[in-house]
Amino acid sequence: MRVDQYSWCLGCLVLALVATGCSAPASNTEEAFQAMAVASLAQIEGETELAGLRDEVEVLRDRWGVPHIYAHNTDDLFFAQGYIAAQDRLWQLDMWRRWLEGRTAEISGPERFEADRMMRLLSWRGGLSEEELGSYHPETERILEAFVGGINAFIEDSADNLPVEFKLTGLRPEPWTLETPTLRSTLSGVGGNIASDLRLAQRVASMGPEEANRRANPDPFYELVVPDGFDPEIITGEVLRAFSTRAGRGFAVDLLPEYRQLETVANGSPVVNRMLAGLQWLPPMPPGYRDEIGSNNWVVAGRLSASGLPMLANDPHRQVTNPSLRYLAHLEAPGWSVIGAGEPALPGIAIGHNEHVAWGLTIVGTDQTDVFVEQLHPDDPSRVLYRGQFEPLRVERETIAIKGESPREVNFEFSRNGPIIYKDIDRGVAYAVRSFAQEPGTAPYLGSLRADQVSDCIEFLDAMSAWKHPSENMICGDVDGNISWRAAALTPNRTGPTPWYGRLPVPGSGEYGWDGFRDDLPEELNPERGWIATANHNIQPPGFHPPIMFKTAQRAARYERIAEVLSTGGSSDGRFTIEDFQRLQLDAFSAAGANAVSLFEGWTSEDPDVEWARQQIAGWDGIFDRSSTAAALYLTWRGSVEGAILDEALPVEERRAAAEDGLRRTLDVMSELGSDRSQWRWGRLNIASFEHPLLAVYDQISVEKSGGAGTVYSNGATFREILDMDDWEKGISTTSPGQSGQPGSPHYGDLIESWAGGDYFPLAYARAAVEEVTVHRLVLKPLASVSR
Repeated sequence: MRVDQYSWCLGCLVLALVATGCSAPASNTEEAFQAMAVASLAQIEGETELAGLRDEVEVLRDRWGVPHIYAHNTDDLFFAQGYIAAQDRLWQLDMWRRWLEGRTAEISGPERFEADRMMRLLSWRGGLSEEELGSYHPETERILEAFVGGINAFIEDSADNLPVEFKLTGLRPEPWTLETPTLRSTLSGVGGNIASDLRLAQRVASMGPEEANRRANPDPFYELVVPDGFDPEIITGEVLRAFSTRAGRGFAVDLLPEYRQLETVANGSPVVNRMLAGLQWLPPMPPGYRDEIGSNNWVVAGRLSASGLPMLANDPHRQVTNPSLRYLAHLEAPGWSVIGAGEPALPGIAIGHNEHVAWGLTIVGTDQTDVFVEQLHPDDPSRVLYRGQFEPLRVERETIAIKGESPREVNFEFSRNGPIIYKDIDRGVAYAVRSFAQEPGTAPYLGSLRADQVSDCIEFLDAMSAWKHPSENMICGDVDGNISWRAAALTPNRTGPTPWYGRLPVPGSGEYGWDGFRDDLPEELNPERGWIATANHNIQPPGFHPPIMFKTAQRAARYERIAEVLSTGGSSDGRFTIEDFQRLQLDAFSAAGANAVSLFEGWTSEDPDVEWARQQIAGWDGIFDRSSTAAALYLTWRGSVEGAILDEALPVEERRAAAEDGLRRTLDVMSELGSDRSQWRWGRLNIASFEHPLLAVYDQISVEKSGGAGTVYSNGATFREILDMDDWEKGISTTSPGQSGQPGSPHYGDLIESWAGGDYFPLAYARAAVEEVTVHRLVLKPLASVSR
């Protein structure tokens, strides 16, 4: 049945329900929606002709949905990568583009106006300059032209049968330009810490710099010095609210009226229960103990591996969503042979290996953003003070389209220091932001194009010296036996009369500023200990000055656990195996939890229920396994008591009494899971949900997870890789929920259960190995009458 017939059937069902007030079984409605999704799927078998190709390209999708792309030249390779990414993720790509272009209000409504305004104000505005393009790869322009050409070819090719989300909303994807993959904004990056700088300033104003610094608990520890000329008292709640737009990443997209009326079916089961855009894959980082976002990577030298050559593991963590942030691919063409994970909107591979080198990444956390307080002219707020003279702000005018309203004209103002985010006329100041997003070469992850072609870890270090954003711990292992690491980031060289290190706002009148960028970031090559590991901790070696960022002292738990295991040795005569690395990636041990167990030992409670809970925790091994009742009790208890209860300096009886009171509250909370205590397991509190951004009928299954804050497992990686330089076919990986973002696809959600269960799949690399696991074969051919 053709797609228009599926749509017609579904439309009839909707109209019948609305017109008669009758209801149909939920299964009928769901089947109609599912049929509509299946009819909207892209072609992944057979042959198709495309304008823009020079030669044939083979795309072999394996049983896990990973596309292995074989091309005869660079242009066709990246054209095909763009085309295939759009086949699987076009709705995600279109929402990503609209979000970063600051164009969500035109499909969502006026509530998104301010978010769009801020996104545009804080975006890169320099275009595709020679410096911009040259930052990523010598052939950036060629690669981008091919990649966006592939995306646009799919948009054109599928114009009559777009993915189901477009049919449900009536939206149509727009063609991409060369600038689209380079879109970025201070709001979209991970190098921005504007709000934390302002909140710290407010705490300095209320309690003084010493106490504010003590509570911040910075690592490394430096005294907090208030910059000369900056008064923390001026930071108001209005200033903070002006910077809070970052949290507004989700936005509403209405369904067409004929679908919007289907809120529920006869049995009350929701069919349409949400109207969120497809940006769930880039949500704000959530707070909360058990939802810590944290990545890990490590590499060991050959003398520590069972194979005799380096082994590498990486598991970057972000919020797990549907579809995933990550997209796996394998690229083969003359000069290119690379496999791993990237993001669907970008060409190349960000994490993976080529024939010589494997690499992985974790966020460093380099401070790449600063707030400057500009002094306004007392009679003319369009001018600001700079080196004793008032100079005019530069003004740019733009138009923001808004659904249901007339377009709004906006004026963007810029000082020497950056865009003006907020003006406080009463206090005579304005706030400007200087950030990575104003610098050429900072489009996220495009710098990985250089990594894709390096031949050893020494060349890798050189390539990473050009990496600018996000700030990443880039680790490497190669087939020659080398291992290396570099903290890669565009890092400002901050200058001023007092040391400020980027933690507090500074005057914008010229005394403080950025004087170029640093070239002294930490790196290692073949360290004597034989291993390298990072886990978003403070990577600055002792004595490294000035600091490039500050962590909190509690953030080192994952690194300490990894370092402990790597220092102890593996299971094969002290050497590590692939299985050892799997166990470490899935390690759910919490040192903090294990240390707290002693608080529940050596006493009993007269309340039998409390005593039962105490015994459970007292016998706990500190592992946040999804089947563990003790883990669920402990974390629920931990959330019900003050942090000071863990301070061993307090009288033991006082601590035990507080612990017992906390257990009573814990039992009240846990009773909401039912009376059967065997069901009070950690996994029921630690669930990964994969909701579709538009329709509940397209939701994926939810699964229980192990892990938690402070564990290597953390919240569940968006991608895992384990690679042995002795044999690339030993490489394994996992991701979730599936490679395709299209409901109805065989690769929509097919990896969820294996991911949650800690199972991996082979990362087939050699052509023969790929052929063995191929389940879909698509040949892309040049259109007979048109070729590039």
